[in-house]
Amino acid sequence: MDENIRLAERLIRKEEKALEETIDKFAKYAAAVIYHVSKGAMTKEDIEEVTMDTFITLWNNAEKIQKDKLKGYIACIAKTRAKNKLPTLKKAVMIDIDELDPEDSFSISAETEKKELCRELTKIIDTIDEPDREIIIRHYFYYQKINSIAQALGMRSENVKVRLHRTRNKLKKLLTERGYSL
Repeated sequence: MDENIRLAERLIRKEEKALEETIDKFAKYAAAVIYHVSKGAMTKEDIEEVTMDTFITLWNNAEKIQKDKLKGYIACIAKTRAKNKLPTLKKAVMIDIDELDPEDSFSISAETEKKELCRELTKIIDTIDEPDREIIIRHYFYYQKINSIAQALGMRSENVKVRLHRTRNKLKKLLTERGYSL
């Protein structure tokens, strides 16, 4: 029998030792999912907090685990917990994780550069006129779909798409002018 299936069965039976083993085995995986979902907006402490919340949720809902899908269940919980945490952050700034060097993404210099970029992006976003600022925030920080944004702002979806595209280009241009290569 697969090791993860046995682990899931033990979690369902509420064996505390199984929870410890699950955390040891999947904590880094859950943290990676959370980091990816937050796109660099969370601090190391935020990621650790959400990771622990993930395993608390797993434990509290152990009866819902499908034995052959433990890893996927952990990923779903981590993703949901990360999305729930994002709106509580003071200023969440999105960084495209695909553009980061995986070997350098947690180094001090990379974190410093990323924080500097986040501060600059936050300053720029604060200068954008409404409703463009609202559209960017709703789309990239709160993961709202174009149609939802349009409905909330009383606009047509096509107008939201155009404004989103133009504002993205404006952000890119302003960051490039300030010395950031994108």
